[in-house]
Amino acid sequence: MLTSTEKQFSILFFCIVLIELVTGSMASLSALHYIAKPAIVISLIVLFLKTSESLPAAIKNVTLLALIFSVLGDILLMFVDRSPHFFALGLVAFLTAHVMYIVIFLKHRNPQKSPLGIITLFLLYGASVFYFLNGNLGEMLIPVIIYMLAILGMATAAYLRKDKVNILSYGLVFLGALFFLISDSILAVNKFYEPLSYSNISIMVTYALAQYLIVIGILKLKGH
Repeated sequence: MLTSTEKQFSILFFCIVLIELVTGSMASLSALHYIAKPAIVISLIVLFLKTSESLPAAIKNVTLLALIFSVLGDILLMFVDRSPHFFALGLVAFLTAHVMYIVIFLKHRNPQKSPLGIITLFLLYGASVFYFLNGNLGEMLIPVIIYMLAILGMATAAYLRKDKVNILSYGLVFLGALFFLISDSILAVNKFYEPLSYSNISIMVTYALAQYLIVIGILKLKGH
């Protein structure tokens, strides 16, 4: 399933995630938090650059863009306590990353798969989350709706790769998309509805898993 390089990287990756969780939870280590958080996706960029040589240039380049915008979003969201503008800018960065992922996933869309069922399911999920957020969004109403549609579109595009790519690539990417959806849902509820216990841990664990699974899943396209 995983190559020796990917196995070695996975140990390093989850060590970085653990360091981020510890430093993000302890005020005395907050300085390290500013290094550990972006290091999560930066490490994925390094892995991808080293092991994606056989992928088509278009997929490789757009994936790198998605990861770069994700790092930018990570950095911006670390400063939301200083200005609400950083949250809006972080939202734009991750919105762009999702659009990049949509572009990648649709390159392997299975035209025989109808999107109606999964779109209906995801819209019901999105409406359920929005039910809790509505009324607390204020001027962020439109940006949040646009962002929600983008991430639901990303998850839909991941699903539509079914039976068009190998099952390992499909499964990893789709699971990663679902973790991304869960992570952003927790973040939104925590910010706009009510603070959740251990939200920083649940958000980061699901987010790190999302990016890891998507990147490994894309790498498994090699030889497709």
